[in-house]
Amino acid sequence: MPTTPKTSRLTSPRTPRQRTWLAVAAASAAVLGVGAPAAYASLDGRQPSAGTDRGAAYVETRLFFGTERPDGGPDVTDRQFMAFIDRHVTPEFPSGLTIQEGRGQWRDSNGTIERERSYELILLYPASEATSRDARIERIRAAYVRTHAQDSVARLDERTLADF
Repeated sequence: MPTTPKTSRLTSPRTPRQRTWLAVAAASAAVLGVGAPAAYASLDGRQPSAGTDRGAAYVETRLFFGTERPDGGPDVTDRQFMAFIDRHVTPEFPSGLTIQEGRGQWRDSNGTIERERSYELILLYPASEATSRDARIERIRAAYVRTHAQDSVARLDERTLADF
């Protein structure tokens, strides 16, 4: 008896609504992909020259903080999160930082997709200070896990150029 291969709903939408959603997503990605460089280039009215490197070597570190507690306790509130920033982050990075609110999603150790309110903390510092800043960032991550009963705080580091 011949078998028919199973197809993924993402690669082969079955309903008109799924096909429409996929078409809208693809069109949006195409517009953003084409429009973003042009928009960036025109922010200051000048086109950047090809191969021109502006700025100094920096590291951008992003930390992702969840707010739901795995033990079922109350979610971390905005007030609690900002108190954490004031106590643990600002003293280590007094020159500045950026916080963005978001919605996070991840798969837990049981395979369940978890969704929660989250925060993204963006730190930017000279690449020459990366080694000394690393220990500070790890202390911040450990403090949040300990203080707010979290499984982890995700970290992303990227080398970049920054010009102020």
